[in-house]
Amino acid sequence: MEPRSREGTRRRILDAACRLFAEHGYDEVTMRMLGAAANANIALINRYFGSKRELFAEVLAQQGRFPGVLDEGEDLAVRLAEYVADRLAAEGDSPVLATLERSASSPQIRELAHDRVRTAILEPLRTRLGGDEAELRASLATVIVLGSGRFRHLFGPITPGAREEVVSRLTQVFRACLS
Repeated sequence: MEPRSREGTRRRILDAACRLFAEHGYDEVTMRMLGAAANANIALINRYFGSKRELFAEVLAQQGRFPGVLDEGEDLAVRLAEYVADRLAAEGDSPVLATLERSASSPQIRELAHDRVRTAILEPLRTRLGGDEAELRASLATVIVLGSGRFRHLFGPITPGAREEVVSRLTQVFRACLS
């Protein structure tokens, strides 16, 4: 049997936390649940992450930024429309959106969720847009992105065969928001 490494234990804790927070939300996940799922004792979780709240923050940070949508180049309205259309058609929730959705009512992590949306979507989008009313335009586009996740969560995936029509219509909406 191979000895456990610090990084291996830390990774197991993060993986377990990602799964549990996405399934149950912040308030329902206990340190005991995390320890059992990661095969690690609570003292190790506290040593590596400090607290459940800090572990939650690390889970959000590990799940990456708004995936390449805001990169320079191609038509931003089309890229946003394609991203939303793909999310609407997906069979499962994205881990970060499931985590935020199931944890949104927790006063302890509301600030973390706010910061996550601000740093992952809103600020990069505002910076990319620049110019007059960049904050408003970025906010409107962010509303659509976040709202699509909520819609998908409540009603399930849209018909995958409708992707081209969804992209076409959403591109128009995003162009109106971004201009």
